[in-house]
Amino acid sequence: MRQEFLTYGIPLIEDDDIAEVVDSLKSNWITKGPKTNEFEKQFAEYVGAKYAIAVNSCTAGLHLALVAAGLGAGDEVITTPMTFAASANVILHTGATPIFADIDPVTMNIDIDQIRQKITPRTKAIIPVHMAGHPCEMDEIMELARENNLFVLEDAAHAVYTKYKGRLIGTIGDATAFSFYATKNLATGEGGMVTTNNEALADKIRIMSSHGMSRNAWNRYSAAGSWYYEILHPGFKYNMTDIQAALGITQLAKLERMQGIRQEIAERYNEEFSQIPEMEIPPEKEYARHAWHLYILKLNLEKLSIDRAEFIEELKQEQIGTSVHFIPVPMHPYYRDTFGYQKGDFPQAEKTFERIISLPLYPKMSRQDAEDVVDAVKRIVEKFRK
Repeated sequence: MRQEFLTYGIPLIEDDDIAEVVDSLKSNWITKGPKTNEFEKQFAEYVGAKYAIAVNSCTAGLHLALVAAGLGAGDEVITTPMTFAASANVILHTGATPIFADIDPVTMNIDIDQIRQKITPRTKAIIPVHMAGHPCEMDEIMELARENNLFVLEDAAHAVYTKYKGRLIGTIGDATAFSFYATKNLATGEGGMVTTNNEALADKIRIMSSHGMSRNAWNRYSAAGSWYYEILHPGFKYNMTDIQAALGITQLAKLERMQGIRQEIAERYNEEFSQIPEMEIPPEKEYARHAWHLYILKLNLEKLSIDRAEFIEELKQEQIGTSVHFIPVPMHPYYRDTFGYQKGDFPQAEKTFERIISLPLYPKMSRQDAEDVVDAVKRIVEKFRK
């Protein structure tokens, strides 16, 4: 057993990250400035999108994209129940109503047939979530959206580096929102990015991200700027800062290296856990490049004498940190009480939730850390195998 507790998730912050942040602090640009602009440019080039707008969270990016697309009261937006609440909360923030479509139990992504069944005359958008870093079936989603004149906003909080049929996520839907939260594949502490190929949409998102101020207000404190500005929309305070962008620039530069470590750990887990009938390893379809933001192990509980909560506690005793992604949104009190959801409304999401555990997977882990996770899981299975 390990002597020290293995934390579930830690960002990889190195000397180059620290130096870039210090450079921002010394430059006097600590809010949105040249490094934010540079990070936007580099990220757009990386994913292959025409436009990228840096924001203070993926949640902010999702909200801005929906507002810019004109979503409002009386509209419906279809999304998955198997996601963090932000994916649904932002729909409510526009005045629209979230409509949940159940999941494919294998990939844990939104099920296309379920989307089709939930479309009504009030449906205006779809928010697919690339769960754990595995892409949704985007060709089918886009075809369905075009048939019904629906806006597609990809929630790519887990999907920096993810590819769908050879294309990086960030260029397929009408807009895509990424997360750079502390535990994400690319970490800026807090932060996010919206990408799109639609110039009008990008312009509106950019303006709305900073109070709805006109373009000539963005650099008003520089020598080339002007004190004069106009409020074009009732916007938000959602912009990224140069301190965050400094981290984004250095993290993006070493993303391939960090992904290599994630891939190596995921392959090691798959190698060991695929041989154990008491569990099911994550899928990686032939059309996908998995970002391995999360490693979600599914327990075959009928073959074990303990439940998921007890399995997590056993791992804790083994000095291994874990998490669960996610409690389905309709199970949370606000959504359950407001919309009257009941057990059985989303059977695939509910059944999947009961058997999932997210294991440690991040580039700061050592090979020995990964072996400790493998050994701990195997010991617990051996102890509680029926």
